[in-house]
Amino acid sequence: MDESDAEGTEPPKAQDLIARLKQMTEPLVATLDSRLSGQVDKRVDKRVDEQLKDRLTVIERAIADLDRAVHELTERLKD
Repeated sequence: MDESDAEGTEPPKAQDLIARLKQMTEPLVATLDSRLSGQVDKRVDKRVDEQLKDRLTVIERAIADLDRAVHELTERLKD
């Protein structure tokens, strides 16, 4: 055992440095993750809304066509 070991001045190990680095950067990473998640959620929501709007438009047209067809058939049956 040399003197540096006895005095406790052993250089930090790679694992200790990694742990310290993680501890220091964890709040920054968490903040960035939160912001990115929010942006992704907004973009996904916007795309979903656009797709739903397009599909609902098609469905509304189909319902209107069916409604007209039902009225026409009803009129034919009355005659």
